Amino acid sequence: MSESKRVLSCIQPTGRLHLGRYFGAIQNWERLQHEYDECMYGIVNLHAMTMPYDPKKLNAATWELAFNLMACGLKAENLFVQSLIPEHCELNWIFNCLTGFGELGRMIQFKDKSKQVSEHGSDVQITSGLYTYPVLQAADILIYKADYVPIGRDQEQHLELSRNLAGRFNHRVGKEYFALPEPLFTAIPKVMSTADPTRKMSASLGDKHNIDVFAEPERMRKQIRSAVTDAGEQTEQMSPGVENLFGLLQAAGAETEHADFLEKYQSGGLQYGPLKQVVGDVLVDFTAPIRALKEEIVANKKENKERIRAASAETRKKAQETVREVKDLMGLLNVRQG
Repeated sequence: MSESKRVLSCIQPTGRLHLGRYFGAIQNWERLQHEYDECMYGIVNLHAMTMPYDPKKLNAATWELAFNLMACGLKAENLFVQSLIPEHCELNWIFNCLTGFGELGRMIQFKDKSKQVSEHGSDVQITSGLYTYPVLQAADILIYKADYVPIGRDQEQHLELSRNLAGRFNHRVGKEYFALPEPLFTAIPKVMSTADPTRKMSASLGDKHNIDVFAEPERMRKQIRSAVTDAGEQTEQMSPGVENLFGLLQAAGAETEHADFLEKYQSGGLQYGPLKQVVGDVLVDFTAPIRALKEEIVANKKENKERIRAASAETRKKAQETVREVKDLMGLLNVRQG
């Protein structure tokens, strides 16, 4: 362990755990467990309610994601489920009362997600939850007094709100209670859709736009075989599709082993069929241990659910302590024990 610091990051139980999410976040989270004393990873199912969803499926999706994260190497004791810790909502309300209306209106992701909601039809509302969810995100981070938050550049605005609210709270109570969480930018692969390599791999775009980490090997190979490359001559500037295939090789740690493909491309003699075959094989081999571990986890489903519940209960103790202190500082009555 290199630093005595607390790292926190969260993920919604929506969509598949595809290679874009794995290489773009989960792989990094697994690595961080070996570099920092304390890592906390939240499954934020309350955030999933901000977009149209099926209540009958959310419970199952939450457990599915928990098992998938464990299969990807995250320790059960580092995981928690947001809805099992009601203090998140309590701190969220307090922070709502410190957040400006116009401040939320400037959030880029609200505008983007509002468009997605509108695409579901005129009978689906854009809710106030979608508008204010960045405040809940801030509560998710500050309730555990996280030192570092691993994020992409597109998430800087939300972390900045967390920092602003921490400073605003400190000013209101006249005490440096919350430290300002720092972003943890790590070099991570940017995985694009194999069907449209100008767009990031995403579950919301449809099945052909993402490759499930837990997909059957033949399905994974088939999706790579159908990947968009280019129809013209090989030039010094790679097309997005070809660049994405080489990026997948790199993300899976096989770039050096298959460096001859890059040499062939640079000499103008690369055939895309063999490249796709190798990329498919590499990804199948890379994900094989993850799929095998998932089978073990699901075979002991009851026991592993209890592990996640127990970890969430331990995590809740930290949240309860923070909320008690925050309420005292804000002049709110607390429920006292004993």
